[in-house]
This record gives sequence, structure tokens and C-alpha cells, in this order.
Amino acid sequence: MKRHFILLDPLEKLSVKKDSTLLFAHTLKSEGIDCRLVFEQDLNFSNRAKSTVFGYTFDSKLMENSVYLDKFELAGGELCELGHDDVFHMRLDPPFDGRYLRYLWLLGALQAQGVQVVNDPAGVSRHNEKLYAYQNESSHPSFVGAGAKALESFLESLAAVQTFVLKPLDLYQGIGVEKVERAAVLERFKQKTQELNGPVIVQPYDRKVESGEVRSIYFKGQEIGSILKTPPRGEFLANIARGAEFKRYDLTQTERKLCDDVTKSLMKEGIDWVAFDLLGGMLSEVNITCPGLLVEVSQAYETNLAKKIIGLL
Repeated sequence: MKRHFILLDPLEKLSVKKDSTLLFAHTLKSEGIDCRLVFEQDLNFSNRAKSTVFGYTFDSKLMENSVYLDKFELAGGELCELGHDDVFHMRLDPPFDGRYLRYLWLLGALQAQGVQVVNDPAGVSRHNEKLYAYQNESSHPSFVGAGAKALESFLESLAAVQTFVLKPLDLYQGIGVEKVERAAVLERFKQKTQELNGPVIVQPYDRKVESGEVRSIYFKGQEIGSILKTPPRGEFLANIARGAEFKRYDLTQTERKLCDDVTKSLMKEGIDWVAFDLLGGMLSEVNITCPGLLVEVSQAYETNLAKKIIGLL
């Protein structure tokens, strides 16, 4: 039987109750599958002997009649030699920085020794989650760069737009996203490129977000489940960690075709686990580093959707 190793952040950094990776790990174990946790300091590669990792075992329990975790604790572990029957799941949270890339390289080296990796490290390293979405014709008008002169041209092409959103290219969970009026966009853009030491995303503010943004989770080309995330009144970030509400959502025919087409393309690069963000029927983000909200989507469907992912594995 295959062993499953999950590379993840320290438990103290995670919200145990509703962390997608921990629900996935719990479900693997509850389905009788050998599942071990691996932390950054325990991931190794060797070209002279078989590569080994220290794999932690754990005890976990769901709340009664719920998909939220009541308990998740480390229980021990052992040094494990890696072989062709082993599967690694890359579940480190962004940001996608030098640290993140180093672990993708390590996983790629283990992959070359025969270990399977989900999502494929090479595929993940090729695509920025935001920029990849913007390359699709069904995405919002977007500028990505650090040059004020080029931004001026972009703003002129959207003369009727009075409010814009500025975003970091490589952060997550709404960190660093801000709404700016047209008169202040150029000055704030210049400041933000210096603060982030690089390109900034500029987009027209779409009021549709106030009515909700869709999160749709896919695995191996199949929709696992979708929810509509609605920000608190007066807010513009549909982020559940910041108080957004959510409910089950049925993709429209157009949204489903868009997600189906993108996920089929990504599967060719070994990217099986994808979470789409859609606003007004258009792509906002294609999450491939550590797709989240599995717990919330499961809660909306009143069933543990991690089992569906495991079935497709």
C-alpha cells in the first residue's frame, strides 16, 4: 500500500479547526491509509543513499456531526526511507518566495528518484496563481508591473473607472490588497512597488464582489465542490478568515466550462488539486500551491469532501 507524506507548515501556524491540509490528513488516516506529516526541517535528499524523511504520526478527531477538527496532535514518528510507492503532497502555504522554491526543488529531486508528488513541483513553479488567471481571456482587466508610465497607459484605457484595487503578486488571504480611488492610484502604486520591492497588480474595482466571490475546488479534472463567499457589509474582501460568510454554490454552465478547461490544461503539467476564485463569471485566481477552503466547502455540502479527493487518488 502506498504511504502518503504531507509536507506542511508547523501546526502552531495553522488554524487546526478548519485547516484543509489537516482535514485531508485526518481523512487519509481514517480511511486506513498510512499517512505521515513532514515539516520543512525533516525534508531531505541524498544522491549516495536512499533519501529519508522523518515522518510524524498524529492523533486527530472531528467534532461530532461536523467536518471541523476537534483535535489534531503529533503522536510520534520515525525515519522513513522513500521509495516508488510513496506519495508526497506539497501543502506548504504561500508566499511563493525563495524558501518556497527551495522546497519545490527538493521535491523535484525526490520525484526524480521515483517518489510521486501532488501537485507536481515543476508545474507549480511555472505558474503564478494570479498571473496565470489573468492570461485567460475570461479574466478581469489587469495590469502587472512596476512601471508608472506603463500604468498610466493602462489607466487611460479605463477612463470611466473611478476605483481600482491594488494587490501584491505573491501574497495570499487578501494580505496587502487595498482599494484606491483613481486620483491616488499612481502615487499609491509607486509606494507599493517600493514596499513590495517589485511588481504590483492593478485592476478596476468590481462591485460584484460585494454580492460574493465563488471558490470552486477541483481534483483530477472533477469538481469537488463550490461555495459563494460574501464579505461583511461595507467590506470588499470575500475572505472567510476575515469574516466572510459562505454557502453552497452551483456553478453556471459558463463557469463550469471555464474551470473544466483550465483544470484539464493544468493536469497535463501534473497539477491535479486546483481551487478557482471566480468573480462575475470571470477568473480571479487559480490556486495551485496549497488550495484551501476544503473544510468550508465540505461544511456547505454537509459531507467530508476529502473522501472524494482520496477516491480520485
